[in-house]
Amino acid sequence: MAKINYGFEKRQRELAKQKKQDAKDARKREARAAKGPDTPSAPEAEPVAPAPESATPAEAAPRVHRRTPTGD
Repeated sequence: MAKINYGFEKRQRELAKQKKQDAKDARKREARAAKGPDTPSAPEAEPVAPAPESATPAEAAPRVHRRTPTGD
């Protein structure tokens, strides 16, 4: 009796799922493209200058992780 190749079956399921997701994404892109020209995008606004690099939150204060007592 032949041994079942579960890996092959799993790969086929994954490929079917990916194909279904790609079709869904294509439908969404088509819907957005059809809807896009009729409706205006965000209103035009003046560009905002980026924040200075020295004021980034990562450099403002280092993160400290502390253990909390578990009560054991």
